[in-house]
Formats: sequence, C-alpha cells, structure tokens
Amino acid sequence: MYESGSWKHGTGVAGFSDVDYFISLKSSKPIYGSSALAAVKAVMEERFTNTKIRISSPAVVLEFGSGYEQVELIPAYPSLALDNNDLRYDIPGVRGTWLESTPEAHLRYVSYCNKIKGIEGGAKKLARLAKTWKYHNKVPVSSFYLEMRAAKYITSQKSVILPIDLLIFLKRLQADNLAAMNDPTGSTGRIYPCSSDSTFDESLSKLNTAVIRAQKAVDANKEGKVTDAFQYWDLFFNYSFPANV
Repeated sequence: MYESGSWKHGTGVAGFSDVDYFISLKSSKPIYGSSALAAVKAVMEERFTNTKIRISSPAVVLEFGSGYEQVELIPAYPSLALDNNDLRYDIPGVRGTWLESTPEAHLRYVSYCNKIKGIEGGAKKLARLAKTWKYHNKVPVSSFYLEMRAAKYITSQKSVILPIDLLIFLKRLQADNLAAMNDPTGSTGRIYPCSSDSTFDESLSKLNTAVIRAQKAVDANKEGKVTDAFQYWDLFFNYSFPANV
C-alpha cells in the first residue's frame, strides 16, 4: 500500500479531502478497471460490515464515522518501472477503462514547486484555496487537476500574493477553457479536469462565476473597501456567517 493524494501532498482540505491509498495488486489485471473496483468493494464489505462502502472511480470509498472520515482504496497494477525507480501504475478510469498514474512522481513535483526559492509554500497554499472553492461550491472538477495546475502556475511566478494569485490562476483556467494538461512530470499522459461532458459544463459555469466574484473582491480591497472584499470572498467560497456574529 502506498499513501497518496491530498493529505500525503499537504494539500488536503479538512472535512472534504479523503485519505488515499494505492493498493499494488499482484493478481492478473482484469480487462476493465470497474471489475477491480467491484472486487475490492466486495472484500471491504466482508471486512467492514457496518460501514457504508461505495465506488467512486478510481477508488473504493469507505465512509467511517457516517462519512466524516473517508478512506479511498485505489486498486493499482504496476505497469512500468521508470528511470528514477518510480513505478507507473494502471488504475481504474472513470469509464471502466484504465488510466496511468505515477503517485511518487506527482508528489515529488508538488513538493519541488512548493520549495521554489522566494515563493516557498505558495504551491500548496494555492492548491488548498482552489480545492476549498471546489468543495464548498460542489464543483465537479478533479482536485488532482487543480493541484497540478496550481503547482505548475507557481513555477512561473517570482512572488506570491494569494488573493491576487488565486484570481490570476482562475482566470488562466478560464482562458484555457479548463483544458486538459500534459503531465508536468512527463511520467504519464494527459490530465483531464472532469469525468464527463456534463460535469465539465457545470465546472466551467461555476468557474466563470468564481472569476467574477474573485475579481470584485480584489478590486474592492484595492479601493480600501475591506468589508466589501470579505463579503465577495464569502460569496466566492460559498460561506456565510451565523446571524448572531
């Protein structure tokens, strides 16, 4: 088992991000990734009889504590040893097929971007903000896609002012029309933002709204209207204070 995902990368969002584990399997790889998911789900249901267990490709999700603590198990089959001794895995895709994944290479890339001199910490902070927007607004865009785009964005910057960089980052996603990206590590193929046309359309619509709200927040702050800026950020993150605060 290999821990991966947001918490391993330091880009998790409390209450939303799962703990992810790649499970390297030695059995024969089935034709369809969906078959591997069904097999892992059946085994987990035998072990955790009182836990809700569901499939959310590429993982089997175990919802402990009525869903408050979730663990994702990703069935993975080693397919290639890379030059740096990393392994490339085949994991279930969203439509029953197989996808390539190199969790060690992606972790190393995010950590590298996060340590760039002069903007230390920027990559992970920007990724967490983008994911917080995603989760609080129920945007069906891939958190992995946002993380890799955020890390790559940081490599082109010489300084980081998070509210402004978040706006610029979202504008770039908008200008690119949420395009799929080449894996910046070069270890796999394309990284896609969404699992279907319908989720893509919804994600793009919510991105357009987010850009408008972030722009208004940044503009209000420049004009010294701090209260207005916070109100726009509250809208951006879909957050409201209790009435008595």
